[in-house]
Amino acid sequence: MPRGDLFPELGPYETGYLPLSTSHVMYWEQAGNPRGAPVLFLHGGPGAGAGAVHRRFFDPTYWRIVIFDQRGAGRSRPLGALENNTTPHLVEDIERLRAHLGVERFLLFGGSWGSTLALAYAQTHPNRVAGCVLRGIFLGRPSEVEWFLHGVATVFPDAHADFVSHLPESERHDLLGSFLRRLVDPDPGVHMPAARAWSIFEGTCSTLLPSPETITTFAQDRTALGLARIEAHYFANDLFLPPGGLLAYMDRLRAVPAEIVQGRYDMICPAATAFELANAWHGARLTVVPDAGHSALEPGIRRALVSAVERFRGLR
Repeated sequence: MPRGDLFPELGPYETGYLPLSTSHVMYWEQAGNPRGAPVLFLHGGPGAGAGAVHRRFFDPTYWRIVIFDQRGAGRSRPLGALENNTTPHLVEDIERLRAHLGVERFLLFGGSWGSTLALAYAQTHPNRVAGCVLRGIFLGRPSEVEWFLHGVATVFPDAHADFVSHLPESERHDLLGSFLRRLVDPDPGVHMPAARAWSIFEGTCSTLLPSPETITTFAQDRTALGLARIEAHYFANDLFLPPGGLLAYMDRLRAVPAEIVQGRYDMICPAATAFELANAWHGARLTVVPDAGHSALEPGIRRALVSAVERFRGLR
């Protein structure tokens, strides 16, 4: 396969479950070169979980690829659990996994919420980060949550109307609160339809051109429940980020190099945020893909991400 596209499919050489605080258990895996340079994949959402395709952004002959599902997401247990599920918990989980695997420093690779978590971890533990490759930048500010819940309707009015139609008219003045009440309801007959409506909305708006395959993936029960419930929980709590937000602490990343990849027509995380981050991060290089939306699997995005990772060869 030519360099610049995804690498061939591969399986993990090691998998495991790592007990965390309280009842949470983290799924993790390693693939590629066991003696290679460590790279940590951080999935989006929060709550979306990771998949086999995410191993393919990295040359398996060079990179030691570490992937895990964050609390409540994917193969981690229990699915959709919100107790003790905050950004500081996730940052500490990464540290626990790093120590468990005996890794000194990671290259961090994350998109959307994965970019948020990468920044939160890097600002907390800059000495454990060799560099960052970030996509579809999300800084977790109220204006960005407001855009997702309401602003996207200016470009995807039909998808937004379908999303909102899940609620009775009397509750549509508070989309986040109304959805969250349903998503935390213990009855699957209540929380699953709400989760599918939320997740399908996000999947529909994630690509430049309509992608039935993407929507089908987002509609799957496991993906929908983890994504919608945890995302709404985090949104309702200002993403559990520090006062002043992530941009207030960029001085901690002065020595950390970064590659930022952004779709010009990203409707989930509009490009203005990526430009703000790049302007605040002197060690960052911004690549704007002119014909792409939000998804990491958009052709231009995935090529730019693979190229960005390749530029970090030799960095330990």
